[in-house]
Amino acid sequence: MEKEELNESACKAHHLAIRDTMELLSGKWKIRIIGALNFGPMRFMALKESINGVAAKMLSKELQELELNGLVKRSVLNTKPIAVEYELTEYGETVKPIIEVIAEWGKQHRSKLIRDMKAE
Repeated sequence: MEKEELNESACKAHHLAIRDTMELLSGKWKIRIIGALNFGPMRFMALKESINGVAAKMLSKELQELELNGLVKRSVLNTKPIAVEYELTEYGETVKPIIEVIAEWGKQHRSKLIRDMKAE
């Protein structure tokens, strides 16, 4: 195989991996849900309250998708009334570094915007 073909193949594989990641973490809420669960298990209502603006129906849908993909574990607690708790699975923990990089970049970006606004 020529060097050009290897580069093209590597590029395609790279883009496929990015696409797969983006599809899994797509939408307005999934990254924020994982970010909240980075701090430990949370009950449904506490999770909803920690993510400003998410509706209960949407949170439920996104949690189901994350659970289906093996990133989140749902546990029904033996309480009255029954409560449901969510936590990252061992596999879900592997997403933490990605979320941390996104959060750090977001902090830097916000600081830059504030500096730029003050400079005007």
